[in-house]
Amino acid sequence: MAEEYDNLEQTREQGQPADYSAHNIQVLEGLEAVRKRPSMYIGDTHVKGLHHLVSEVVDNSIDEALAGFCNHIDVVIHEDNSVSVTDNGRGIPVDEHEKLHKSALEVVMTVLHAGGKFDKGSYKVSGGLHGVGVSCVNALSNYLRAEVRRDGKIYVQEYSKGKPTTPVRVEGECPLESHGTTVLFRPDDTIFQSTVYDYDILATRLRDLAYLNAGVTLTITDLRVTDDNGEHRHETFYSATGLDEFVRYIDSNKEPLIADVIHITGERGGIPVEVAMTYNTSFNENVYSFVNNINTIEGGTHLTGFRRGLGATLKRYAEDNKMLEKVKVEIKPEDFRQGLTAVISVKVLEPQFEGQTKTKLGNTEVIGAVETSLRDALATYLEEHPAAAKTIVEKIVLAATARHAAESARLKVQRKSPMWGGGLPGKLADCSSRDPAKSEIFLVEGDSAGGSAKQGRDRQFQAILPLRGKILNVEKVMDHKVFESESVVNIFRALGVTIGTDEDPKEANLSKLRYHRIIIMTDADVDGAHIATLLMTFFFRRMRPIIDNGYLYIASPPLYKISTKKGNNMEYCWNDMQLQQFIDRYAGGNPDSVKIQRYKGLGEMNADELRETTMDPENRMLKKVNISDAAEADRIFSMLMGEDVEPRRKFIEEHAVYANLDT
Repeated sequence: MAEEYDNLEQTREQGQPADYSAHNIQVLEGLEAVRKRPSMYIGDTHVKGLHHLVSEVVDNSIDEALAGFCNHIDVVIHEDNSVSVTDNGRGIPVDEHEKLHKSALEVVMTVLHAGGKFDKGSYKVSGGLHGVGVSCVNALSNYLRAEVRRDGKIYVQEYSKGKPTTPVRVEGECPLESHGTTVLFRPDDTIFQSTVYDYDILATRLRDLAYLNAGVTLTITDLRVTDDNGEHRHETFYSATGLDEFVRYIDSNKEPLIADVIHITGERGGIPVEVAMTYNTSFNENVYSFVNNINTIEGGTHLTGFRRGLGATLKRYAEDNKMLEKVKVEIKPEDFRQGLTAVISVKVLEPQFEGQTKTKLGNTEVIGAVETSLRDALATYLEEHPAAAKTIVEKIVLAATARHAAESARLKVQRKSPMWGGGLPGKLADCSSRDPAKSEIFLVEGDSAGGSAKQGRDRQFQAILPLRGKILNVEKVMDHKVFESESVVNIFRALGVTIGTDEDPKEANLSKLRYHRIIIMTDADVDGAHIATLLMTFFFRRMRPIIDNGYLYIASPPLYKISTKKGNNMEYCWNDMQLQQFIDRYAGGNPDSVKIQRYKGLGEMNADELRETTMDPENRMLKKVNISDAAEADRIFSMLMGEDVEPRRKFIEEHAVYANLDT
């Protein structure tokens, strides 16, 4: 099966054996536990987990930067998809560990919960406080080579699947001023479903780290790719001012509401707090939070403190200046965040995360630290910049008015259709299964393709929803316009999803979601790609939890059907390379000796062809839509789907060389 499903490791109790006793108890020694249950340590064994390995190694180097001993980090993707990370920090100690009687380097690389981060004298703050980072990378790599430069010598040790294959040895000398660590590793292909690294995912993480750590230079080089001049793909990331530049980068494709980025730094209760924020003319909230450089995608106490401080300070300023007296709608907390872009970064000595993947901060003392820091600094800014303050408050009032209009439009839709949320649009061909985990829905462009899809589907678990024309570009419209679009409302109804709760008017309620695989199926041409992008924009902006939960996919229909003139051999081809390989294999490289059918759209495929190539779980290829970096995703969506043409043109020109285009 070619689908990219999450590898959820499940254990099912089959009943205890009759002789259940001490010999049934399995003890996993060393790093065996990591290899046995890798998802417990790195999240999964798909794309996310693979790239998390690099983050773990880079984070060690960043910890050296936080401690003041490192300002340069180089990441290289080698031809064989191994990765090396080099820093100019102090270098991992290599002297003998007094308790384990082996080199400290070997201890760090092979023992869980071992590292300098538990010693408060070594690192004041660190993202990897669990101490499993680089040892997990070692456990999940076929090969790892650690090189340490310190004290004028180069120390090396090699490992395989977490176990040393050589002792720590001196491999040469280096200048006394040369110091640091290089870790080169090759992921274990028996554990990861793919070991091919995505340059853009790694580059985005390094870019974030450069903004979060002003003054540190990070580079990435891809030795697998060369341009027309024979140069390898390469980027350098450096930020002099940090979060100020980060916010401007995120908002680079949006129209600013105020000229300033409000940059707040402070320390409360021994917790350094840094916030950068600004407003744009959109009605989307984009707040990104970090703890010790870890992207806390689920937020936590620092985000709670930020929201409290923001709402209280803006409301007090507006009331004190009598700016809300004539407002006819109620101002709610979420109105203060419409059009807001902000980055929150805190450094916590002993952070309490929910799980090893560190997605939500739990330290309650951080709430007050962030709230107090924000209140004081933001109040001062508003008093000193009355024109900007007035513009922000006017935007808040406009956001409240738009929210009220959106709520009215949503209620109007509900009144028109008593079955809103549980009812079904007329064009939907539903499946017979009522188990969301087993059900899937295809969002198909046009009635023609919808007809073929309906005939080719498995009625037991596959539903079809044809969409008329191009869906609304939700990037450019206010909330209430969304509920006036027939195609958008039909998607809501078909999925069983409602939008808008008392706590958050934009939050998607997935409790009644009817399908756990939502598949965008469009033509394999420019128009089809545009429709797919519009749909992804819709889900990203209006039903983000569907992406976060791994429910959104993109189908991959073939471009060609090719056969020999006698019909002895026939294949479907998804790109020109496969097409040429067929011609070389069966026609001696002569295209005149084969019959080629180019599919210009799904409607040109009969039901059997569509089922066999694009819908049958045994043969099809589905691409799961993932968000590796929300800030970068927001910037890209704003650029691709926004009003400004020039950034979009520049993006296409810069990335065309790396695109796999259908010619």
